[in-house]
Amino acid sequence: MQQKTVHIKSLGNVLLKKTKRAKHISIKLKPNQGITVTLPAFVPYSDAIRFVKSRKDWVLQHIPKIKEIEKTFTVFDETTFFKTRERQLKIQKADIENAELLITAKEIIVKYPADENIKSEYVQKVIKFAIGEALRIEAKIYLPQRVEYLAEKYGFKYNKLFFKNIKTRWGSCSSKNNINLNVHLLRLPNRLIDYVILHELTHTIHRNHSKHFWNHLEKVLPGSKVLDKELNKYSIQKIESYQE
Repeated sequence: MQQKTVHIKSLGNVLLKKTKRAKHISIKLKPNQGITVTLPAFVPYSDAIRFVKSRKDWVLQHIPKIKEIEKTFTVFDETTFFKTRERQLKIQKADIENAELLITAKEIIVKYPADENIKSEYVQKVIKFAIGEALRIEAKIYLPQRVEYLAEKYGFKYNKLFFKNIKTRWGSCSSKNNINLNVHLLRLPNRLIDYVILHELTHTIHRNHSKHFWNHLEKVLPGSKVLDKELNKYSIQKIESYQE
């Protein structure tokens, strides 16, 4: 694949990528990756530049939307400080063809190819995958005993417990009383982890968010509405370090 970056007035840097698979010129805006134009291998770069300029108004219209989306994502590089309960992230550039990851007792080590941009979608996915795997390991140690303790303490009964790395929800409860917990809970303070667990356990009795649900939750966890608002300040997409 051939590619080069050009600077276009009012738009900034634009990445032009030639590929044999492309049948026509297309333009994409992606969070943290800027403007990318894909064109067939036989098409000159000058045609792509003219195409971008012809779509300048469309690009400028969508850039603010992309900027807003970027605010909800975490972008990692070698200077990023990130830790789970047990492990600290370490990112290293290396003379390798494909990214590598290693999870030890104290570290999450990610090595990426020297010729790859650390902010590329590929490298960022590997980093987030590594973090997710570390969180899964820690979740399987901490959460089962915590769910069991809180269920026994407050008289809840549940069926099975599952751990998932999902983008939209901290937890859920199925119609069979299976509790699903997001491994990213391990990034939250303990009070919010307990809140999510008790929230889902309460759903084993009250399926929806009715008045009865909130009254029941408030009995076992006073101040639950305050904790619910606090939880809304955290984003699953914006991956921040574990907080005490």
